Amino acid sequence: MTPHPSGARRAYDVHAHAMPLPVLRFLADRGLADLSALPSGVVRLDHRVSGLGRDDVPIPCPPEQYDITARLARMDREGVARQAVSLPPFLTCSTTRHEVFVREIVTAGNDALAAFCAAAPDRLTPLGTVPIGSRAAAAEAQRCLGELEMPGLACGTRGMGRECDHPVNDPLWELLGDTKVFTLLHPSTAPALDRLGDYWLPQLVGYPMETALAVSRLLLGGTLERHEPVLCLAHGGGCLPALRGRLDLGWHTKPVARHTRRPPRHGLDGLYYDTAVFSTSQLTSLVADVGPGHVLLGTDSPFDLSDTTPLRTVGALGLPADHAALILHRNATRLLHRRPDAPPGPAATGDARRSVPTPAAAPRPTHQEAVR
Repeated sequence: MTPHPSGARRAYDVHAHAMPLPVLRFLADRGLADLSALPSGVVRLDHRVSGLGRDDVPIPCPPEQYDITARLARMDREGVARQAVSLPPFLTCSTTRHEVFVREIVTAGNDALAAFCAAAPDRLTPLGTVPIGSRAAAAEAQRCLGELEMPGLACGTRGMGRECDHPVNDPLWELLGDTKVFTLLHPSTAPALDRLGDYWLPQLVGYPMETALAVSRLLLGGTLERHEPVLCLAHGGGCLPALRGRLDLGWHTKPVARHTRRPPRHGLDGLYYDTAVFSTSQLTSLVADVGPGHVLLGTDSPFDLSDTTPLRTVGALGLPADHAALILHRNATRLLHRRPDAPPGPAATGDARRSVPTPAAAPRPTHQEAVR
């Protein structure tokens, strides 16, 4: 058995989700949700809300999604002291192009999430959802940070039919760059759904592809270089880490891909990544590439595609105690609980990075798309 690493009692999970009952009831009252199967751990949402293409798709919703007692009990079992909690993509209207509809539902979701986390403020940190692609994105981000007093944000990869580097999102990126607020970038959809209808592929393959596609646009188009937001990529950045060499090669050899002063690897090194990759060798490689100061504990709890033994995940890396502590809680605490006038602060040094060993070598979606 892998021993729990130093700092486990303070483990801080930055990638967890919740579907609070008030927002589910808000949707049900408007005919946008069927909660009849909630006692069995399932909800069904209008496709305009869930982005799943049909209204009858069963979406997993265990009690930990809305019951504080159940949630804290699971955190205790898994050794997690604190979670940064965001709404799942199913509540963000990622494929809808109606501004008012999106704004009303995301606002209700953020209000419900703030109240949910306020029931256990020493254990739960709310991340306000930003409706990417909407002209209201920056305003909702400001409301979350100000009125709702949330210390961080969560952002999708695509919304309102627009990519995350679309000019309509410029005010949002300016805000994120100016405030340096911690922002979890989570895939909000999957590309090429006509090829992903089987085998749970939208989540198993589509989400990692989507993150790589979205962040590649932000890198190559210069959005990240201009604004330098504090961005943490869910699922360890998906497929993106495997593209480091290829993106750099394209920058050097293809003029159409060169719109930044420095090659993409510099932008990749400035991002943060969670640990939800479910592979010790892959996670070891990620830590070796970007350093322990840029990797944060993430589980994707309480969905079934989640890391239920996060302390073992970090312990299996065999890192020095101080490096493990960065991943387990120090990075998250530094980024989410800094003074409003303080910069995000330095990450791990170059020496710390080098000391990590490198491992050896839209048709309608099916019901499987609801499973994360």
